[in-house]
Amino acid sequence: MSGCFITFEGPEGAGKTTILKEIHKKLQNEGIETVATREPGGIKIAEQIRSVILDIENTEMDPRTEALLYAAARRQHLVEKVMPALKEEKVVLCDRFLDSSLAYQGYARELGMEEVLSINLFAIEGVLPDLTIYFDIDAEKGLKRVYAGENREINRLDQEDLQFHHNVQKGYQRLIEEYPERIKTVNADQAPEQVAEEVWALIQTTLSR
Repeated sequence: MSGCFITFEGPEGAGKTTILKEIHKKLQNEGIETVATREPGGIKIAEQIRSVILDIENTEMDPRTEALLYAAARRQHLVEKVMPALKEEKVVLCDRFLDSSLAYQGYARELGMEEVLSINLFAIEGVLPDLTIYFDIDAEKGLKRVYAGENREINRLDQEDLQFHHNVQKGYQRLIEEYPERIKTVNADQAPEQVAEEVWALIQTTLSR
């Protein structure tokens, strides 16, 4: 499968969604066919699953149920949107992917990163990102951004306690150490223009290989 698969990861409020939209426009302006999408979501079925996972009313959801729903949404999104785009040699920019499940459900929910990886390996069928960009920001600062944003949806994960969000960051740090060739970190606690510039440089390096 050709094309280039680039994922954007980070804690809540890191600004990755905003930067992804900007990078999408830049790539299109360069004449590069690009698809911008998100997880969970991106297509009808996965968006329906997203509404269940993130509904603030679903406080009784079991962590394993949560992990399985993410994997199910991921599978449908992959076969319906990501894989066809890659076959057409397009660049796919995805807001969250496998690493989110490993950090949030595997580490922060304490289900075990290996256990969550196993159900996701079944879902992704060997499709992994060519590049993952991790947006690094302190959990408190990120959550302040979430609650200050007028148009940002407040979801069930946003409402977890601060320790949960610190644990998400610890999970991501484990992944960065384990996959240093794939996961590259940018400092998200700086001006958006600077963040976008650093992300653009990483993507240009990947696309030039």
